[in-house]
Amino acid sequence: MKKLLTSSILALGIAGFMAGCNQQPQPQKPNFEQCQIDGSAAPQWVCDGGATMEGGIFAVGSAEKSPMGISFQRTEATAAARDALAREIKIKVANMFKQFQATTGIGDAQTAEKATQNVSKQVAQATLEGSKVMKTWMSPKGTLYVLVGMPDPKAVKEEVKKAVKTTFHNDEALWQEFKAKKADQELDAAVEKAFGNNK
Repeated sequence: MKKLLTSSILALGIAGFMAGCNQQPQPQKPNFEQCQIDGSAAPQWVCDGGATMEGGIFAVGSAEKSPMGISFQRTEATAAARDALAREIKIKVANMFKQFQATTGIGDAQTAEKATQNVSKQVAQATLEGSKVMKTWMSPKGTLYVLVGMPDPKAVKEEVKKAVKTTFHNDEALWQEFKAKKADQELDAAVEKAFGNNK
């Protein structure tokens, strides 16, 4: 009887152990709030392209490890970040013009497109000249990430306003329409909406 009881307990123990081994572990949900690059924690600005940075306009560029050295890699990453910064400015200027034109009725679609291109070029050039490398981070696999930015949001806004007025001034009919509608306040509001989220 004792032998039967011991065998039963042993059989139950083995069955319980086997049942536990057959269960699949529950997969862990990924934590998207933590920035991960190459399986390692990374600064948040790397993953969000600088969108969470406050106090200006920012963009991120990267360059893989190069046999030409870290200096070349830094130059490549910085150039990529500045390209991204110029694209970001172009998008913001286009959105700003859409709002400004809808509010004021100044110019037609073709004029707005031309003005958007001119202002985008002027603002991007001025911003890129004033931009700085703010931060760098190297991934475990050797990819270099560079945060480039224009940390002074007031300077960006003033550059946009100046570029808009210069562009309008270069088109006599558009300039007269701008002055007649006293559109300075609408321009300020449109610039603030497009570039004001940078605090």
